[in-house]
Amino acid sequence: MKEDLLHFIWGQKKLHGRQLTSTTNEAISIKAPGVQNQYSGPDFFNAKIEIATQMWVGNVEIHLKSSDWYAHNHQTDSNYNNVILHVVWEDDIAVFRKDGSVIPTLELREYVPQELLRNYQNLLEKNSPNFINCEKDFAEMDSFLVEHWLHRLYIERLEQKSNRIEELLKKSNNDWEGVLFTMLARNFGSKVNGDFFLDRAIQLEYSTIRKISSSLEALESLLLGHFGLLQVDDCTDRYFLQLQKEHKYLSRKFNLPPVLSKPEFFGLRPANFPTIRTAQLAHLYAKEQSLFSQIMEASTLEEIQAIFEVAASKYWDDHYTFGKTSKKGKKKLSKSFIDLLVINTIVPLKFCYSRHIGVDWNEALISLLSTITKEKNSIIGGFDKLGSKTNNAMESQAKIQLHTHYCSKNKCLRCALGTHLLNRNT
Repeated sequence: MKEDLLHFIWGQKKLHGRQLTSTTNEAISIKAPGVQNQYSGPDFFNAKIEIATQMWVGNVEIHLKSSDWYAHNHQTDSNYNNVILHVVWEDDIAVFRKDGSVIPTLELREYVPQELLRNYQNLLEKNSPNFINCEKDFAEMDSFLVEHWLHRLYIERLEQKSNRIEELLKKSNNDWEGVLFTMLARNFGSKVNGDFFLDRAIQLEYSTIRKISSSLEALESLLLGHFGLLQVDDCTDRYFLQLQKEHKYLSRKFNLPPVLSKPEFFGLRPANFPTIRTAQLAHLYAKEQSLFSQIMEASTLEEIQAIFEVAASKYWDDHYTFGKTSKKGKKKLSKSFIDLLVINTIVPLKFCYSRHIGVDWNEALISLLSTITKEKNSIIGGFDKLGSKTNNAMESQAKIQLHTHYCSKNKCLRCALGTHLLNRNT
């Protein structure tokens, strides 16, 4: 038995229909179970409960045992002064208010349907899943229920990403262009260098980019130098030396922060080398002088792809790193890379911006994500093996949210699919 199940039973009123009574034989009638509290303090706020013909409005605390009240030191916490009912699985000790009166206690184990307990045990306690707890039932669940839950999960994921964008906005004094650059830098850094690129982008005032955006060479010099890619001792290429010289000038002019480390190349394919990605990012900002407004105005995937039709400068046609020639070929942003930018940067930023301007773009953003091919990773592969086909990027993002924040943390009782399985035949 776990407290999460008791929270579910109380919040959903999953109790036998017979008269409830307290451990001191007072009649209890639940008019409203209250609102579940996800933070510190009592478990349910603003419950409405009739106890022995007296109506009470206040908070409810839930424990496995009554003695947990003292184990958690609630008797010394003023946040629990307004608890009107103590709901427990096992009543093993009386609990008192500060004035000496006993807090009424409801012992749940006499009122919970056995079928519900069996469903809970089948879902969480007896399984040894290879992937998720409900893997035997997932593919057979009602398609409308799954679709509706994935829709909610994707919005939840956007809200979480929006919170991170809000933090960046505070740091930049609400400079949306600057936040866009910071987020793009992180994505251009890929998984290997994303955090490094993000930290360095935060340290670079976006006003500097604005001032030199008319010159591709200056932008390339600024970004390659800022991301630690001009710290090469044995290169004598003319273009490299020009960039290095330009960066020294820009560093003095704009008082740029020092470069104390370098990005990683190990484990990356050449097309993902930080040199290539930084050169492509520089070309993007040399090409588009008002990138944020253009992206916000773009409504289709094709319009966004047109904005990101950029390539690294000519030097990189036959280079992946400074000083070493390679097979010649234009280093353009691939469609799959642009798709990742849309998933991880463009759509979350549009979602956050729409809330700031007071419009609802949710359905439009879901439609946009639905035109993008699903992501390929171990989570999506796991759901595919269960027979749950993933059709597009919106569904893959929702399933990543489901697995990361619910399945892997055994939060089945907060999942619409898990609670559906618990409610069968009860």
